[in-house]
Amino acid sequence: MSDASHTLSGDGRPPAATPLTRAALEIDEYASSLGWDLPARLFALIDGAKLKKTDPALARQLGLADEEDPGLTPVEQDELPTGMELDKFLGTIAWPDMVSGCALVVERLMLPPGAEQSRPKNATEAQLADWVANHPDRQEVRITAAVLRDGKKEIALRLRSKDVAREVLTGPDLVPGLTEALLATFS
Repeated sequence: MSDASHTLSGDGRPPAATPLTRAALEIDEYASSLGWDLPARLFALIDGAKLKKTDPALARQLGLADEEDPGLTPVEQDELPTGMELDKFLGTIAWPDMVSGCALVVERLMLPPGAEQSRPKNATEAQLADWVANHPDRQEVRITAAVLRDGKKEIALRLRSKDVAREVLTGPDLVPGLTEALLATFS
């Protein structure tokens, strides 16, 4: 695990059903504060209560020592390498045992259901990317995918056109390919 450049924890955790959902929403809110058109960001998810017991000095450094229930603490990792495909990069990751999960923030273009019907046949990857980029119904989205070692997963999805916290969609299966790729970093 690389050195933390940012730690996300604080007093105002978003209300959510599970610690993983809270972590995904917390990371989404952090990414939102940075704006749009940014590269992907990777986070380790640390079980704060476990860290307080096993490494109190690090827990203090991350600001968790005084928190009664620190939950999952997102720790931003070094910048992802430029020019490397995301799939290939994820295949290079190995997490230490103290990391309970991980999260990734990426921006993408999405099309509404039914758009596949007008997809150009036999198009190359470049042609498909161009088709999506120029589709009149495309939506710019920020996806925060979070997973735990035990297989739990959560997505927070924010549309650029509805860039407010109350409009963020959450659910474990919104972008299954991305959560599966993150889960593979633990095998």
